Amino acid sequence: MDKLTLQNPVFAVYVVAATLMILKGVSMSWLTVARMIKVNGGFRSPEDVRKTPMNPNPSASQLAPNDDVDRIRRIQLNDLESLPYFLVSGLLYVLTDPSLALARWLLYGFVVSRLLHFLAYFTAQTHDLRATFWSVGSLILIFMTARTLVAALSS
Repeated sequence: MDKLTLQNPVFAVYVVAATLMILKGVSMSWLTVARMIKVNGGFRSPEDVRKTPMNPNPSASQLAPNDDVDRIRRIQLNDLESLPYFLVSGLLYVLTDPSLALARWLLYGFVVSRLLHFLAYFTAQTHDLRATFWSVGSLILIFMTARTLVAALSS
């Protein structure tokens, strides 16, 4: 069986996990915009405070940092620091032909850790809690990458 087809259950697990993470990452941009609209601020570029139908009463104060908007941006930056690694590491890990059970635990474990990290960050939980969820995902990435490296060196 070809490893990179949906007939391979390990690859199918990867596809589900990867698409969930891509959708989560993309949704952060939409959440940023929704927050900017809600608070009518947190804009970044000078042209954002020009009078338009979407911004009929522009103000320089709209360019001031906004904690609610910036929180979402920080979450998105954190995603951008880990999701690309997950997409590559997970795909390479599939090529090692791992057991389905282990692949599920690792790939879905990463997804759960990132969703919990998002919830902790979004609701302003302590750094310790966020770091715990981040660490779980990071350790999963390290394990999958190391396992892939060992498999490649052993072949």
